[in-house]
Amino acid sequence: MTKTPASLYGVLATAEMVTWGGLITAMIARYGFGYEGELFFVAGLSHGIVFLAYALTALVVGINLRWGFGPTVLAVVMAIIPFATLPFDRWLVRKNKLVGAWRTQHTTDPAPAGFLDRLVRFWVGHPAWFFVLIVVGMGAMITLLLSVGPPTEWGAQ
Repeated sequence: MTKTPASLYGVLATAEMVTWGGLITAMIARYGFGYEGELFFVAGLSHGIVFLAYALTALVVGINLRWGFGPTVLAVVMAIIPFATLPFDRWLVRKNKLVGAWRTQHTTDPAPAGFLDRLVRFWVGHPAWFFVLIVVGMGAMITLLLSVGPPTEWGAQ
């Protein structure tokens, strides 16, 4: 893992924003100028992978730093809005919600540990296995999403 939850979250928030820029550029090239190359697929796939990684990171960091339900869900939702993850990251910094270390030990400060807290502590304490799980899980998710096709085709059967 990275040294702090804040550094991991910041990297993924920035990457999510950058891939949004790439996807929007590819959409303008495709729909505005009729470009039919691989740019759209590459930009869409990279954004999809980073989106899933950001969402997972927001959940893990939110649980680890005990943001509560609202801010954690809001962090995930920010990935849907183009370029919103970085301003949200700055808001978290201003509110001191990114202060703290990775929790690998049981603690009751500021709240007692629940199932999700124990699960996050376990995975944070075993980063190599967590990485393998993420790679396998994201591979399965991307395969599933690619097999279903783009969202614009989901209802057109």
